[in-house]
Amino acid sequence: MTFLVRGQKHRRKVVFERRAMAGSDASSSASKSVEDAVSGSSQNRQPHLAEPSSRLGDEVVDSVFRSQRVATMSATAARASMVPDLFTSPPHIRDLLNTQSSQIQEETIQECLPFLSGIEPGASYNDYGVPHLERKHHIQFLHKSLKKLPAPYVAADASRPWMFYWALAGLSALGEDISQYREPLISTVRPIQNVTGGFGGGNGQMSHLAPTYGIVLALAIIGGKEALDVIDRRAMWKWLGALKQPDGGFQVSVGGEEDIRGAYCAAVIITLLDLPLELPRDSPAWTNEGATLLTGLAEWIGRCQTFEGGFSGLPDAEAHGAYAFCGLACLCILGDPHVMIPKYIDVPRLISWLSARQYAPEGGFSGRTNKLVDGCYSHWVGGCWPLLEACLEGPSRPSVGESQSQAINLYSREGLIRYILCCCQDRTKRGGLRDKPSHSSDSYHTCYVLAGLSSAQHKWHFNPTETRIETSGNLASSYQWTCEPFVGDGHIYDEEDRVGTLHPVFVIPEGAAEKTRAYFVSKGGF
Repeated sequence: MTFLVRGQKHRRKVVFERRAMAGSDASSSASKSVEDAVSGSSQNRQPHLAEPSSRLGDEVVDSVFRSQRVATMSATAARASMVPDLFTSPPHIRDLLNTQSSQIQEETIQECLPFLSGIEPGASYNDYGVPHLERKHHIQFLHKSLKKLPAPYVAADASRPWMFYWALAGLSALGEDISQYREPLISTVRPIQNVTGGFGGGNGQMSHLAPTYGIVLALAIIGGKEALDVIDRRAMWKWLGALKQPDGGFQVSVGGEEDIRGAYCAAVIITLLDLPLELPRDSPAWTNEGATLLTGLAEWIGRCQTFEGGFSGLPDAEAHGAYAFCGLACLCILGDPHVMIPKYIDVPRLISWLSARQYAPEGGFSGRTNKLVDGCYSHWVGGCWPLLEACLEGPSRPSVGESQSQAINLYSREGLIRYILCCCQDRTKRGGLRDKPSHSSDSYHTCYVLAGLSSAQHKWHFNPTETRIETSGNLASSYQWTCEPFVGDGHIYDEEDRVGTLHPVFVIPEGAAEKTRAYFVSKGGF
């Protein structure tokens, strides 16, 4: 495996050069598909609709079909020639050690190549060999996921809060009106809030930071006084105090595991709900020295960075892409990214590890070393880049009229967009987005693939002079981000395929976090 190298823009002059350059069986199936389309093989020829009555008729009909074949050949060749070789050929550098992991990686490459090469049957491609976003089908899929689900979903009862968030965030990114779900959401989540604070996954289940995070974000997306007032802030504060640990981190539930997911989810809840930072006296982390909910949290996150450069779920474990996002986003809640990130982590090592997660020819991201590309890491890894770019750019932003190409871009936006639009879309009537072509779409991947697409299509800046809301002074950095459409290198999609913006820290529609925080600031204490 090899990671994707930015800047390789060589375009092929002839379609068949791809097969010659690759010199590998792994690209044979993709090249053969192009050859069949270009040559107009007998399998692709249309049958005569009627038998002509004369030789002149035969010649006319044959001429028509020859013209059709030539047109098909020209369109296919032109489309395929616009796809860089990087995305249509197997890697040129390979590890010669043959293992089960390398074999599965080869299979994944062969699986993705036909989709990346612009030859998927029935797909509509633009001039860059990229299919359009099947917005209508994806919207229908997400609406369906909020309706009555089949009986096997009973096994996922504890994940219902996540399903609310995935669907509402995805629909919002696609520009869909979600107001119809306000009352159903409120009536569903109200009874699964526990009097001791926080939400369970379902009725009668103990409070856990993961479903609590999902419900808080879902309520923030749907917005409005009635929705936000569902949350018992005082009980939430006391419950978070019970989860806070003396070493700085958070358990995900009382007596549960302590990991970086808990740190991120707790930080999101604290800032969105404008909770007091002081600890309840019965918190296991309370001290006479005035420890707070945030004491030692940044230091604990720093200890989760591994020897590879990525982040593990807790100190001294394996690096994982989702944990990297949780760690970076948590630091960006605690303070300005250009201050907090380099203070607590080794930025060059993290950039090296994250860069190695983007593969060629697929263009998408993997979540761990020697693992396969997966659509959900379009966000979990792809969402790390805006935070790191803001860290390196500092508090300033490009001046008006300055080319975005002069701004810092740490990854191949083109590669990620190609993987998402070519390989992650279910373009059947089912709709939705998926891990990779051989997998079925689901609301989890639909949400996070769209989040990755949104991030790649927009450029975020941390702008401390931007006053988005009036805060009470605590954790204001998350509300000082501004965004603009990205129009630089990698803009290979049509504007109709651009999705809405999702906040780089909270991953909810731009403006929703600001409105939520402003509402709770206006309420004052509890």
